[in-house]
Amino acid sequence: MSVTVMAMRCRPEDVFDVLADGWMFPTWVVGASRMRAVEAGWPEAGGRLHHSFGIWPALIDDVTVMREWDPPRRAVMTPAGWPLGEAVVIIEARERAGQGDGGCVVRLTEWAERGPGALVPAPLADAVLRVRNRETLRRLAFMAEGRGGTRAD
Repeated sequence: MSVTVMAMRCRPEDVFDVLADGWMFPTWVVGASRMRAVEAGWPEAGGRLHHSFGIWPALIDDVTVMREWDPPRRAVMTPAGWPLGEAVVIIEARERAGQGDGGCVVRLTEWAERGPGALVPAPLADAVLRVRNRETLRRLAFMAEGRGGTRAD
């Protein structure tokens, strides 16, 4: 299991506004390269995103299913990219306690649930996911902070 945490200069609602816009998924998720479809039920539990990951010509069609949607606190998703397998991704946001600046802290937790990815030793998987998810949260922060009107640079 890999856990990555980042402070953002926006409200949790701004983060969840980005998550709710399925068409923006490849903009903030490292490795996602294009959207193919966003089902009408997204982002509610059971809703699906159809996207691809990788780079051309080695693209793999992927489906991400929302397992739990509790804005602006928690979202749980299952991305499936076979033959690599399936993962669980949890995104949690909370206001920064005692800061009073309207900022929040976002925590991204990820692990492989099924398939060959689940066989990768945890320390190795964590090392790779930590780097990837740090950039994913950085991209998410750019978008959420921009939506919230608090982007400083």
